[in-house]
Amino acid sequence: MTIGFIGMGLMGVPMVMRLLDAGYPVRVWNRTPDKIAAVAAAGAQRAASVAELTQQCDVVMVCVTNTEAVHDIVFGPEGIATVGHEGQVLVDFSSIEPQSTRRMASELLTRCGMSWVDAPVSGGVIGAEQGTLAIMTGGDLSVIDRLRPVFAALSQRVTHMGPTGAGQVSKVCNQMLVSCNVLVMAEVLALAERAGVDALALPQALRGGFADSTPLQLTGPKMAARDFEDIKWRVNTLLKDMNMANGLAQSLGSAIPMAGLGVELLRQHAGRGFGEQDPATLIHLYMEMLSGEGER
Repeated sequence: MTIGFIGMGLMGVPMVMRLLDAGYPVRVWNRTPDKIAAVAAAGAQRAASVAELTQQCDVVMVCVTNTEAVHDIVFGPEGIATVGHEGQVLVDFSSIEPQSTRRMASELLTRCGMSWVDAPVSGGVIGAEQGTLAIMTGGDLSVIDRLRPVFAALSQRVTHMGPTGAGQVSKVCNQMLVSCNVLVMAEVLALAERAGVDALALPQALRGGFADSTPLQLTGPKMAARDFEDIKWRVNTLLKDMNMANGLAQSLGSAIPMAGLGVELLRQHAGRGFGEQDPATLIHLYMEMLSGEGER
């Protein structure tokens, strides 16, 4: 099985490395060509265009920033839809709008007969590097079952959530939990620090208890130590996903007050120049709030 991979971002590069280590031939394309250097040095083959990559691969994997980027790659000039054919599969690891996923999957099938599997992931850069991602899939179960040997190189668990779009809905739910978690984490660490507690010791103190979480152990120490240099995920990514959560909830008439507040806090933080920074920087937001209250 020959794999094409589009998107050499924080997640894409380590995922391609895992596929190469598993012995799969991988062809790659990225809008910014210099980001391909690391995977090319490891054995990935460069494709001159999305169309060329699609013509040479059985499975085309996409991991890009947002819904618009996926649409351009699939339906733009020299996009996947221009050369795809029946029997090929598009696997979208991106986190994008569920309704748009359903529309694009239907259009791709109509245009060229190519199947679509939405397969957003959770586990961050570390999960991508270690091959321990959680993959939430939507689409034809028989197609997903054929892909399980490939997914095994990337993940600890693949769950079929339902028809096309169900994987993206599941990722929205995942991001609601993650975003609210990291916001409360920043709030807690700022409060502990203000109260004279060793905030750096707090994640270890809570390890294994009901308050523990993977984000707490990975991001909590970075918040407490003000260690923001090694960016593993971005504030703008959380903001984008929480905006999708709001849109989905509105379309369904479902109330999400906690997530709604989370969107406003993330937007406020991003507006202060932290959009491309690690969410560990959210502690600044709360320290400023606490300082302001103290001054009043």
